[in-house]
Amino acid sequence: MRVGVLTGGGDCPGLNAVIRGIVRKGVQEYGYDFVGFRDGWRGPLEDDTVRLDIPAVRGILPRGGTILGSSRTNPLKQEHGIRRIK
Repeated sequence: MRVGVLTGGGDCPGLNAVIRGIVRKGVQEYGYDFVGFRDGWRGPLEDDTVRLDIPAVRGILPRGGTILGSSRTNPLKQEHGIRRIK
Protein backbone atom coordinates (compact mmCIF):
# COMPACT_ATOMS: atom_id res chain seq x y z
CA MET A 1 0.00 0.00 0.00
CA ARG A 2 1.19 3.51 -0.76
CA VAL A 3 0.37 6.20 1.82
CA GLY A 4 0.49 9.96 1.28
CA VAL A 5 1.42 12.30 4.12
CA LEU A 6 0.91 16.05 4.19
CA THR A 7 1.06 18.69 6.89
CA GLY A 8 -1.20 21.67 6.28
CA GLY A 9 -2.00 24.83 8.21
CA GLY A 10 0.49 26.24 10.67
CA ASP A 11 3.56 24.43 11.90
CA CYS A 12 3.42 22.38 15.08
CA PRO A 13 6.47 21.25 17.09
CA GLY A 14 5.33 17.60 17.14
CA LEU A 15 4.77 16.99 13.44
CA ASN A 16 8.24 15.60 12.73
CA ALA A 17 7.74 13.02 15.49
CA VAL A 18 4.40 12.03 13.95
CA ILE A 19 5.90 11.76 10.45
CA ARG A 20 8.77 9.66 11.78
CA GLY A 21 6.43 7.42 13.78
CA ILE A 22 4.03 6.62 10.97
CA VAL A 23 6.81 6.01 8.45
CA ARG A 24 8.82 3.74 10.74
CA LYS A 25 5.78 1.74 11.89
CA GLY A 26 4.28 1.57 8.41
CA VAL A 27 7.49 0.40 6.75
CA GLN A 28 8.69 -2.00 9.43
CA GLU A 29 5.38 -3.56 10.48
CA TYR A 30 3.26 -3.38 7.34
CA GLY A 31 5.65 -2.94 4.41
CA TYR A 32 3.92 0.27 3.27
CA ASP A 33 5.51 2.84 0.96
CA PHE A 34 5.17 6.51 1.88
CA VAL A 35 5.20 9.69 -0.15
CA GLY A 36 5.28 13.13 1.44
CA PHE A 37 3.53 16.10 -0.13
CA ARG A 38 5.50 19.32 0.28
CA ASP A 39 3.92 22.45 1.73
CA GLY A 40 0.49 21.11 2.65
CA TRP A 41 -2.15 20.98 -0.08
CA ARG A 42 0.18 22.80 -2.48
CA GLY A 43 2.13 19.53 -2.85
CA PRO A 44 -0.64 17.43 -4.37
CA LEU A 45 -1.91 20.38 -6.40
CA GLU A 46 1.51 20.84 -8.02
CA ASP A 47 2.70 17.22 -7.80
CA ASP A 48 5.54 18.22 -5.44
CA THR A 49 6.44 15.07 -3.55
CA VAL A 50 9.30 13.47 -1.67
CA ARG A 51 9.81 9.80 -0.88
CA LEU A 52 9.52 9.05 2.81
CA ASP A 53 11.46 6.02 3.96
CA ILE A 54 13.39 5.24 7.13
CA PRO A 55 16.59 7.04 6.04
CA ALA A 56 14.51 10.12 5.12
CA VAL A 57 13.07 10.39 8.64
CA ARG A 58 16.24 9.52 10.55
CA GLY A 59 17.38 12.35 12.83
CA ILE A 60 14.28 14.55 12.50
CA LEU A 61 13.02 14.29 16.09
CA PRO A 62 15.00 17.27 17.46
CA ARG A 63 13.98 19.50 14.55
CA GLY A 64 10.97 21.72 15.12
CA GLY A 65 8.13 22.11 12.67
CA THR A 66 7.77 19.68 9.81
CA ILE A 67 10.25 18.40 7.25
CA LEU A 68 7.46 18.52 4.67
CA GLY A 69 6.63 22.16 5.20
CA SER A 70 3.12 23.51 5.46
CA SER A 71 0.98 26.15 3.87
CA ARG A 72 -2.49 27.52 4.12
CA THR A 73 -3.31 26.47 0.56
CA ASN A 74 -6.99 25.58 0.27
CA PRO A 75 -7.74 23.24 -2.65
CA LEU A 76 -11.39 24.28 -2.54
CA LYS A 77 -10.35 27.82 -3.49
CA GLN A 78 -8.18 26.70 -6.42
CA GLU A 79 -9.54 26.36 -9.92
CA HIS A 80 -10.35 22.63 -10.34
CA GLY A 81 -8.44 22.03 -7.09
CA ILE A 82 -10.15 18.81 -6.03
CA ARG A 83 -9.95 17.34 -9.54
CA ARG A 84 -6.22 18.17 -9.72
CA ILE A 85 -5.60 16.41 -6.41
CA LYS A 86 -7.46 13.28 -7.48
